[in-house]
Amino acid sequence: MNGIFYTLDLGDAINRFFTGVVARYGDVFHHVSAVLLTYALNPVEAILRASPPFVVIAVIGLMAWLGARRIGLAVLLMALTYVIGCLGLWDKLMATCSIMLTALILTTIIGVPFGIAISRSALLARVFNPVLDMMQTLPSFVYLIPVVMLFGLGRVPAIFATMIYALPPLVRLTDLGLRQVPEDVVEASRSFGATSWQQLIAVELPLAMPSIMTGVNQAVMMSLAMVVIASMIGARGLGEDVLSGINNLDMGQGILAGAAIVILAIVFDRITQSFGVGKRARRQVRK
Repeated sequence: MNGIFYTLDLGDAINRFFTGVVARYGDVFHHVSAVLLTYALNPVEAILRASPPFVVIAVIGLMAWLGARRIGLAVLLMALTYVIGCLGLWDKLMATCSIMLTALILTTIIGVPFGIAISRSALLARVFNPVLDMMQTLPSFVYLIPVVMLFGLGRVPAIFATMIYALPPLVRLTDLGLRQVPEDVVEASRSFGATSWQQLIAVELPLAMPSIMTGVNQAVMMSLAMVVIASMIGARGLGEDVLSGINNLDMGQGILAGAAIVILAIVFDRITQSFGVGKRARRQVRK
């Protein structure tokens, strides 16, 4: 006891817990890492690296045009992506995109159904909202400690740390979008004999899509925020160059890699935002 404070030695208890988990389920975590590498991360990275740069740039332009229907925006995003290649960072860009896209896909697969479940259950909302609050307020560096203990160093723990960091906004905005669906629209679909599943697929999700896409946009931005932090545990890519620039006091290397991350953030931000804007809103903007 120090003065009026009782000593709570929780650190050792937490360490014993994680040590016991690793000792008991280490093979399971190793298997999960191998599966994630074999069936998710490595295929995504192989596709990106095997694709000619002009194909990747063209796909980015096509996605921008499909979302916004603005040729100027598509050309701008293509030009920004081309600039990253001009900086000699194309291979680093592909490594970063493979980690970010894998984490984003897994985050979406988990986050959207979880947000749907919370929107339909007051009990789940009461239980998990404090957990989501904690996940959003914990410093991002804290996520590195448990994932490194469980999965070791490399790209797999970087993906899990990114997922944990990016999951809360997607869950919350999915929940918010579904709760804001007008009740009279839901009642009208129910009066026509639609089942709960049909209401969700045909009515609620389309109306909540702008909010859900905003959640995806936030997940993308938070994933990119983890790029440099994840490089500390062995994740390759643009963050590795930023970290190397810090360690070696190489301002040029750090600034160029940081500029590439900013450009990547702009590209993904504009694309995801464009898909979050409904057709009616696009028509209003044009008018």
